[in-house]
Amino acid sequence: MIELINSDARWVRRATFTISILLGAAIWEYAGHNANPLFMAPLIGSTQSPGVAARLVDFIGDSQFRAATLSSLKLFATGFVLALVVAVPFGIILARLTLLRVALESYILVLYVTPMVALIPFVLSILGFGFWPKVLVVFLFAFFPILYNTLEGARSVKPELLEVAGSFRASEWSMWQDILIPYTLPFALTGIRQATGRALVGMIAAEFFLSTSGLGEVIMVASRTPDMTNMLAAISLITILGVILMRGAQVLEQKFSAWRGVDG
Repeated sequence: MIELINSDARWVRRATFTISILLGAAIWEYAGHNANPLFMAPLIGSTQSPGVAARLVDFIGDSQFRAATLSSLKLFATGFVLALVVAVPFGIILARLTLLRVALESYILVLYVTPMVALIPFVLSILGFGFWPKVLVVFLFAFFPILYNTLEGARSVKPELLEVAGSFRASEWSMWQDILIPYTLPFALTGIRQATGRALVGMIAAEFFLSTSGLGEVIMVASRTPDMTNMLAAISLITILGVILMRGAQVLEQKFSAWRGVDG
């Protein structure tokens, strides 16, 4: 009986999701055909005037567009991985060293809520227009959500677990390996999910304001032409990548959160 109810609930969710997507596509198509072409383009379009979906398919076979996409992905991956590698251990260290956390916590909170776009001119004036200044921008966008969530996760570890490990003369690394990292991982994954969207914003902002390249350049050129079909196709690709990455992070987050619940 319970399995039947769960099956019905899944069917309802899938049907609702499908109807919602189709309705959104229909609204987009209607708006694209009836709005000013300077501000909107249809999703499907017509034989004479292909829409965003057809242009996106054309882009896949365009070597210049593939190069632009790979350039943006390289920028995103470099900045995001660096943020991940630095933020997770630093968050656990802050949780373990109370004085260091007290000294830096206010600064972390201030930087977390600071609009990172406002720091781009500062980065530009110091480091210039190359690849690594752009990486720094993506890093800053992604770093603080991961750090903040990792820190909160490490602080929520039950003191009794650490006390028991200490009473058995466990080394610091053993505490990290067996207690801190497994318990903090679901929180870190929450931060990674939040940081994914922010890092994509940082990627495009860096390509806009530092030196135009990648998908940011495609969007800039299309907006100046203006060519709304090209611009919306590039934006749609970024959106699709963001949804895939965030969904993957969400699946991992749910998996490890369930594991922690059973373990606890």
